[in-house]
Amino acid sequence: MTTYPMHSIDTAPDYAKQPFVLLQEAFGFIPAVAAAMANSAPLMNSFFSAFGHFRGEGTFTPAERQVLLLSNAVTNDCAWAVAFHTLEALADGVPPAEVDAIRQRRLPADPRFAALSALTRALIVQRGHLGEADTAAFLAAGFDRNQVLEVIAGVAISTMTNYTATVADLPLEERLRPHAWDPSR
Repeated sequence: MTTYPMHSIDTAPDYAKQPFVLLQEAFGFIPAVAAAMANSAPLMNSFFSAFGHFRGEGTFTPAERQVLLLSNAVTNDCAWAVAFHTLEALADGVPPAEVDAIRQRRLPADPRFAALSALTRALIVQRGHLGEADTAAFLAAGFDRNQVLEVIAGVAISTMTNYTATVADLPLEERLRPHAWDPSR
């Protein structure tokens, strides 16, 4: 169980109050990872700013963003983030079979989702050292070169949540429990 204080809107430091209000509006609750991140101004502010740009200025659809974020969570073996992004992926229209494939460390059947998931995994596993085949498959699926850089932003943002959730040993919120995931599977 976590040893970090889990902040609420009432207990959050001033720098986290506005992000908490926005998260509450967006998700209907304050995700546990944000409640833990609020213990660090640099982490909370960096994450919230970066995610706002990624979500607000990015070119990926909501479903594509969730494919990227779920693929990142699975690759990083972060059970909390897998459960959270499973919930969000389903809400954003990713078909259940595609979500299940990613959760089982397989590529989705949809060629565009598969290329995005594969590139995300390759970036993490290869620590940014993509081969030409990795990029070629992504481009062949209809993405462009600039979106490779956008995947890097998504991986970086998601890694902040994955590492925070893992280090803080976050429990799953009630709404995430139906999507619990065991990294050893």
